[in-house]
Parts: sequence; C-alpha cells; structure tokens
Amino acid sequence: MAAPPPPAAGAPGAWGGVRRRCQRLLYWVPVLFISSILCWSYYAYVTQLCLLTMTNIGEKVVCLVAYHIFFMLFVWSYWKTIFTLPMNPSKEFHLSYSDKESLEREPRGESQQEVLRRAAKDLPIYTRTMSGAIRYCDRCHLVKPDRCHHCSVCDKCILKMDHHCPWVNNCVGFSNYKFFLLFLAYSLLYCLFVAATDLQYFIKFWTNGLPDTQAKFHIMFLFFAAAMFSVSLSSLFGYHCWLVSKNKSTLEVFRAPIFRHRTDKNGFSLGFSKNLRQVFGDEKKYWLLPVFSSLGDGCSFPTCLVNQDPEQASTPVDFFFLCTYKQNDV
Repeated sequence: MAAPPPPAAGAPGAWGGVRRRCQRLLYWVPVLFISSILCWSYYAYVTQLCLLTMTNIGEKVVCLVAYHIFFMLFVWSYWKTIFTLPMNPSKEFHLSYSDKESLEREPRGESQQEVLRRAAKDLPIYTRTMSGAIRYCDRCHLVKPDRCHHCSVCDKCILKMDHHCPWVNNCVGFSNYKFFLLFLAYSLLYCLFVAATDLQYFIKFWTNGLPDTQAKFHIMFLFFAAAMFSVSLSSLFGYHCWLVSKNKSTLEVFRAPIFRHRTDKNGFSLGFSKNLRQVFGDEKKYWLLPVFSSLGDGCSFPTCLVNQDPEQASTPVDFFFLCTYKQNDV
C-alpha cells in the first residue's frame, strides 16, 4: 500500500510544521545572547585588559591563568546543561496496550482510577494528585514517577523536573540538575573574578588614568556587565543551594508533594548531608566537575515516610531511608 502524500504547501499541517521549526529556532535566542556576551567578555578581558592595558607581567600571567580556569569550567558546565538530554520515565511506567484500551473504555472517575491503581500496583510511587488519585499523564500515556512532571515546552514527562530554563533551552531535571547548579556557581565566580580584577582599571577610567584608546570602553562595559550579572546570579545560586539543602525542586516549592495520607513539603528531605549527596553523589572527587554523579535512577527516591502506602510493592529498606517527622525536622 502506497504511503500517503505529504501535505500540500498551503495545508494546515504544513504551516504547523513551519511554525514549530520557527519556535525551535527562537528558543535558541537566549543561548545565543549568553554565548555572544561570553565571547565579547573573553575578547575584552584577555585582549583589551590583560594584553593591552596591564603593564605588570606577573599580574598578566596570574590573571590570564586564573581567568582561563574559570572560563573553562563555566563553558564546560554551561555546555553540559544545554546538551544533556532530560531523562524520561522508563518503560515500566508506560501503560500496556490492554491498560490503554481499558482506560479509554472506562468513563472518567473511579473506574479509570481502578485501572491506574492496577497498573501502578508494582511501581515505586508514593505521591498522588490533590484529590488523592494516581498521577497519570494523558499526553505521554504513563503513570508519573514521583517528582516527575510534564513539560509543556518539551512536550515530554521529565524525571525530577525543576523547571524549563530558556537560558539553556532545556529542561532542568534529574539528568542535568548538577550541571545547572555548577553552571550557576562557575558563572558567578567568573563574573566576580572579572569584576574584582577589572575594578582598579575601571576606577582609572573615571580618573583619566587610562590611555585614550578603545580598550578603556571595553574595560568600563566589562565591569558593568560583570557586576550586573554577579548580582542576579548570586540570588539565583543562593536559591538553588537552599533547594539542594532541603532536597526540593522549584516545582515542589510552589506545590508541596502529596503522599497517600498527607501533604508533606519535606517528604523527600533526608537531612543536609544526604540531601547534598542526592545531587552530587558519594564520590567527592566529582562534586566540582560537570560529570554526572547524582544518586539513583530518577524514577524513585529515598523519602521520609511515617506510613508507607500499603498498596505499593515493598521496597528494600536500604533504599528507602525511613525516619520520623521529628528526625526530618532536625
């Protein structure tokens, strides 16, 4: 049987495809903006400030070596945040063909929930919707793992989704959250270092202590840009450090996870040390490098639960760190 012909040029399907391609291109504009600023800052700092303005050889060498270390770590973590694909739920969370048929046949309500409860019986899920129902994605046709959410931009369910970030044109979630955090840290250090080493020459600009060349304008704008980004990055980095210390995502701050028996905003918090290891891993030698070292598979997470859901399959005790709410508040 011959394949159906492609849609005509003026057909709605063709225009929809063009619109989606244009949207994908527009999503890269913030990334291109950041990349352009970074390229200009490299030229302004290395060429105009270090090579053409600094006169002390020792100062030049120290600044160039330190600058390139910060620059490399910044670019490496930014690259990993952008191009690490978000992880999606594994096949076991997708409904079988028979379960999909049963779900479509049943009217919405308790009958559908019975189908979903049957499908989720052996899955390690503990969170529910606000009404206490199994969390199900109509678009992806799967039972959502704990901390998983559907991204309207990516049109996919993302494991441990934090947010969709336009500055990296990617979803920040389980697979790249550590990279995103390091990107914030190294970009902040980069800006602080540039602002600190540029400060004395910025002061000379206003006191007419610099030669009248184009370098002085690069020096002035370099300081303004570095100082401005330092302020915004410090607040964002501080916020995400707080999230890591509490083992929360941005989405969970706005809507606390709902377990079978109650809502618990600290349901996934295991204490500061264990919360830190959830993101950075057990091997400290990898903590400061943008290489994946987070614990777990993104589909199930250690949790502090007083009452486990009796309808779920039992899980190994060494994976689910059970503790009391009193211990969780310490």
